[in-house]
Amino acid sequence: MNTTSSNKPTRSLVLAGAGAAGNAWQTGLVAGLAEAGVDLTQAELVIGTSAGSTAAAMITSGTRPAELYAATQAEVTPHRPQPARPGRSPQSSADPARAAMSASEYLAWSDQIIAASTDAADWRRRMSSAILDLDAADDETSRHWHDIVAARLPSQDWPRQRVLITAVDARTAQPLVFDRGSGIQLADAVAASTSNGSAGAYHLGDDRYLNGAYRRSSNADLAAGCDRVLVLDPFGGRSRTPLDWGMDLATQVAELRAAGSRVEAVFPDARANEVFNASAADSSTRPLAARGGYEQGRGLAGSLAELWG
Repeated sequence: MNTTSSNKPTRSLVLAGAGAAGNAWQTGLVAGLAEAGVDLTQAELVIGTSAGSTAAAMITSGTRPAELYAATQAEVTPHRPQPARPGRSPQSSADPARAAMSASEYLAWSDQIIAASTDAADWRRRMSSAILDLDAADDETSRHWHDIVAARLPSQDWPRQRVLITAVDARTAQPLVFDRGSGIQLADAVAASTSNGSAGAYHLGDDRYLNGAYRRSSNADLAAGCDRVLVLDPFGGRSRTPLDWGMDLATQVAELRAAGSRVEAVFPDARANEVFNASAADSSTRPLAARGGYEQGRGLAGSLAELWG
């Protein structure tokens, strides 16, 4: 196994996507584990995808997990549908201002693209083209999204520890991984990774970015080479793409284990109230999802302590 120069085993924390509820559940879980003596914020590598990229930036900011959790319980975020763009219906999203299709409309639309695709690369090409075709978002919309994302982050600076944030280049359909050496601000990296495909691409100058989940579901494969890998996946490792594409978490876990990593995955239990479905993007789910994660984290500390060290 790979180790650092000090011969200390390396640990990776993988934070997958799942909308506002997923971010809150991860925040609560990290706080519950920390209270019970398991500090995930000390991971040598943190990987964030979509909503997990926001969680990655938050927990590596130096803010105590207990404070992040407390903030979720102070939120009052009732769903307020926003006016839709012409020809599109209003709905909920992680930020309603960026919504374009309803969750059910987006699922049906993207299912057709998946069905027409031959593999993951073809799917990314088709999704990129389709999203750019419907891209009604302009630079002002993206600036607004950037400001919302930036306001959620305790710090605007990339953390000292290694953090990877995933996205896809909408113009080339190529997967991307941002880090502190990428020349992009932390808030822009998170805004790109959390971009709502149904509302268009995230604009940054002449560049256009898509959600990090288009790269590869949880993107746990980026933890290759780490001795110990812990994956927090709010959607339970599920993937909407065919299994033979290898986008699913189980395939990534198998790859990591075959290369010598110890890997554990944690999924939400019933305490999060089954919000990890089409309603996961609704910000009103956050307090409950966070409480479920917090209690789950406290209960998991004993079983995860040996893995984490």
